[in-house]
Amino acid sequence: MRKYLLLFILMSFFLSNAQTIDPGISLNFDNKQIPEILIEIEKKTNYQFFYDEDWFGLSKFSGDYANTKLTEILEDLFKTTNINYFIKGDRIILTQGSIIYDRLPQGFLNIKTKKGNNGVENKNVDPVFYSQNQEQTDVVETILIGKENRQSNKSTYKLKGRIISKKGEPISGLNILIPNQNKGTITDFDGNYEIWLSKGINIFETQALGVEKVKKRLVVYNDGILNLELEESFEELGEVLVEANARDNIRTALTGVEKIDVAQIKNIPLVLGERDILKVATTLPGITTAGEGASGYNVRGGKTDQNLILLDEGVIYNPTHFFGIFSGLNPFTTGDVSIYKGSIPAEYGGRLSSVFDINTKDANKKDFAGEVSIGPVTGNLSLEIPIVEDKSSLLIGARGTYSDWILKLLEEESLKDSQASFYDVVAKYNHKFGNTDELNISGYYSNDVFSITSDSLFNYTNKMLTLSYRKYFNEKHQGEIVLTNSNYDFNLDYESDFNNDFKSGYSINESEVKLKMKYFHNNSHTINYGISGKYYKVSPGEIKATSTESLIESLSIPDERALEAAIYIEDSFEVTEKLLLNAGLRYSFYSVFGPAQITMYEENLPLNSNTATGVENYDKGEIIETYNGPEFRVSGRYFITPTFSTKLSYNNTYQYIHTLSNNTTAAPTDTYKLSDLYIKPQKANQFGLGFFKNLENNTYELSLETYYKQSDNILDYKIGANLFLNENIETEVLQGEGEAYGVEFLVRKNKGRLNGHLGYTYSRSFIKLAGNYQEETVNNGNFFPSNFDKPHDFSAILNYKLTKRFSFSANFIYQTGRPVTYPIGKYNFNNSEYVLYSDRNQFRIPDYYRLDLSFNVEGNHKIQKFAHSFWNISVYNVLGRNNPYAVFFVTDNGEVKAYQSSIFSIPIPTITYNFRF
Repeated sequence: MRKYLLLFILMSFFLSNAQTIDPGISLNFDNKQIPEILIEIEKKTNYQFFYDEDWFGLSKFSGDYANTKLTEILEDLFKTTNINYFIKGDRIILTQGSIIYDRLPQGFLNIKTKKGNNGVENKNVDPVFYSQNQEQTDVVETILIGKENRQSNKSTYKLKGRIISKKGEPISGLNILIPNQNKGTITDFDGNYEIWLSKGINIFETQALGVEKVKKRLVVYNDGILNLELEESFEELGEVLVEANARDNIRTALTGVEKIDVAQIKNIPLVLGERDILKVATTLPGITTAGEGASGYNVRGGKTDQNLILLDEGVIYNPTHFFGIFSGLNPFTTGDVSIYKGSIPAEYGGRLSSVFDINTKDANKKDFAGEVSIGPVTGNLSLEIPIVEDKSSLLIGARGTYSDWILKLLEEESLKDSQASFYDVVAKYNHKFGNTDELNISGYYSNDVFSITSDSLFNYTNKMLTLSYRKYFNEKHQGEIVLTNSNYDFNLDYESDFNNDFKSGYSINESEVKLKMKYFHNNSHTINYGISGKYYKVSPGEIKATSTESLIESLSIPDERALEAAIYIEDSFEVTEKLLLNAGLRYSFYSVFGPAQITMYEENLPLNSNTATGVENYDKGEIIETYNGPEFRVSGRYFITPTFSTKLSYNNTYQYIHTLSNNTTAAPTDTYKLSDLYIKPQKANQFGLGFFKNLENNTYELSLETYYKQSDNILDYKIGANLFLNENIETEVLQGEGEAYGVEFLVRKNKGRLNGHLGYTYSRSFIKLAGNYQEETVNNGNFFPSNFDKPHDFSAILNYKLTKRFSFSANFIYQTGRPVTYPIGKYNFNNSEYVLYSDRNQFRIPDYYRLDLSFNVEGNHKIQKFAHSFWNISVYNVLGRNNPYAVFFVTDNGEVKAYQSSIFSIPIPTITYNFRF
C-alpha cells in the first residue's frame, strides 16, 4: 500500500510540474484585440486566463510565432500595456500593474531580536507594508500607473502627462498637488507636467481658476503617463485680467519674468476695441513705448531693436500694424505669452533687453470650433479644425481692417484720399504620434499698406514659417528640433508730376535650425542644453526709376550675409527646499562674410569720405570679421517663508544685429544692419534683485524688483545722418556706452469681484557718445538721457464684476514725457540765419496720461448652446487728454514756431461684438 501511495505522489508531482513547463506553441494573429488572442491561446493549450476585458480597450495587435515559448508571446503581447501575468498550474492570472508573488519578498518580515532577562532571544515578527497611507476618506477613482518590475529596486518613479480642456486646448499654469507627499508641480505652456512620486499610493489633485477640480488615487508601480481632459468652470470667466501662474512668482529662480493670460485680456479697454497682447504688456512694470501709436517696445531702458520677439520660435521683426496702433499678433490664435526682461534663459540669445516668447495654441482635436470678432475698424476670425480625432488638428486665424472709411470722413482735404489697411493670417498644424512624438508646423503672414499723401504708397510685410518635431526618448530625456525662416521687407512707390517716379525697397531674411534637449537627472537637477545656427541675408535697399522719363538714377546696395551660432547648457539645481539655483552658459559665435566690397580708411582718423583710401574685395564665403564670447546666465531663489522669496540674477548678452533709424521711435521704414568690420556687436551686463510675496492663498501677489544694466557699443547717429541707401553707413553711425537702472513695483489681485493689477516703475536710461574725434562726440562726451528715458511710469488695470455676466473695467496710465532737443536761439552767418539747438535730449515733452473705461457683457453661460457671446463697450481716452506724440519746429517768416502732433486726442467710443462656437 505504501508503494502505491508513493508512486501516486510522484506522478502527481510530475504532472504538476509538467503543467508549469513553458510549452512551445505556434500562433498567428493579424490585427486582433488581446481578448481574442487569449482565447486562441486557450484553444491551443490547456491554460485558462483570468482577467477583465475592460483593461485592454480597443488596441489591436499582429504576430506570427512558430514553436515559441508562451512566456515570450505574453511578454510581446503585454509589452506596451500595464499588464503583468502569473502562471499557477494551468491558470494564468492577469493583473494591472502589480505582480503576484509566489513567495514573500526579502525583508517583508522584520524580525526583531531581543534578549530576555534569562538571556534567551525572543523574536518579534512585524510585517512591513510598502504602500503609503491607505486611509481613504473620499471615494475617488483609482488609477494604476506603470507596470511593476521584479528587477527594479527604485523607490520613486516619474509621472508625466498632458492636461487639456474638453476643446483640446492645453491648460497651462494648472496646479498639480500630491498632498500625502507634500509636493506638487505646475503644467507648462503646452499643458505638460512631470513629477516624481513614491512607489505605492499617491493622492493626485488639480487646482486652477476657471478649471474643474479633480482628485484621483494613484497606485504607482513604475514610470507612467497620465493625461487628463478637464471641464472649464464657466462661472470663473473674465475674473482675472493678467495673471501669472499660481506661485510661479515666488517659486521660480528667474527674475523679471511676466506672463500674460491671453484668454483673460478681453475686458481691458483698448483703442478701437481691438484686443492687443503687446499693449497689455506695456502696462506691466519695466515695459514702455516711446509714445501713443509708437512702434516698438522699450524694456528696462533698452532700445526697440534689443527685443527678441518670437512667434512659435520664429522671429517677427515688426510686430505692429497701422503705424503701431495695433499689435501684429492675433489674440484669437495666441495661446500664451512669456516676457523675459531680467533672467533670460540660456536657450535665447541675440538681443540685449528682453525676449517675448509667444506661442500659438493647439486647435481642438475633438470638435470643430471658432471665434469671431466684429469691431468698428477690424474683423477677426479663427477656426479650429480636427483632422484626426485626438491626434491632429489645424488652427487658422485671419484678421483684417476696413478702416479707410474713417480717413474719408476727415475734414482735412489732403487726407481724404489717404488709405491705411492691414491683414494677417496665422495657421498651425499639430499632430501627435502616440505619447512620445509631436509635430508642429506654424506659418504667419502680415501685410500693411498705407498712403498718407497722394504721391506715396508704402507697404511692409512679415513672413514666418516654423517646423518643429518634439520627441520623448524616455522618462528622463526629451528633445526638439526646430527649423524656422523669417522675412521682413518694405517697399515705397512714389509718383509725381516732376519726372522723379521711383520704387524703393528693403528686406531681411533669416533661417535658423535649433536642437533643444532637456534631461531630468533627478528630483534636484533639470538640465537644458542645445545648439543653434542662424543664417542672415540682408538686402540693404535699392531704388529704381519706374518710368522712362524719370530722372532718378537707379542704385542697389550689395547684400550682406552672416552666420550666428550658439551652444548652451543650463541646470536648474534645487540645493535645498528653500534654495533653487539656475545656472547657464551660452557661447555665441558670429561671422560676416563675402562677397563684399569694403571701403578702407586711413588709420587714426575719423571715418568719412575724406579719409577713405580705397576698396577691399572679399570673395564669396570669405570671412570679413568674426566676433564671439561667453554669455553667463545665473539666478537664484531663496524662500524666506513659504509665501515670501527673494531672487538674485546676473546676465550678460551679445547682440549682432542693429536697427538703423534716426527717428525717435521705431518706424516701418527702419532698416537692419549686421555687425561688420566697423560696427561692433552690442554687449550688456544686467544685475537684478527682487522680493516676491503672496497673500491670502495667492489672492494677492506683490513684487519689488530692482535692476542695473550696463551696455557697450550702443548704436547712435551723427546729426543729420543719411541712413537709407548709404553704401558707407559706418561714416554716419556712432557707438557708445549705455547705462540703465530702475525699481519696479507690482501688486496683483487675482480673485474676487475686484481684480487686476497696479504697477509703478522708476527708471533711468542714459547713453554716452565719447569718440576720439569731435564729430564722434555728443554733449561733450557726457552721459545724457536716451530718447526713451521716462523716469516715472504708473499703470492700473482694474475689473469689477457686478454679476457673472456684467462687469466694468478701467485702464489708467501715467508716464513722464520723453526727452527732446529744442532750439534755444538763432544766429547769423554769411548773411544767413541759423537755429541753435540745445544739447541733445536736454528738454522733455509734456507728461502723458490716459484713462479708458469699458462695460462688458458676457452671454449666458449655458453649456448647450451654439455660441457664447461677449460685448465690449469702451471709451478710449475718456478725459480727452491731448497727449503729444512728437514736437517739431517750423520757421515761418523768420520766426521759429513749435508744433506738437497728437494721436487720439479726443475720447474714442467703440462697440465690439465677439462670439465663440
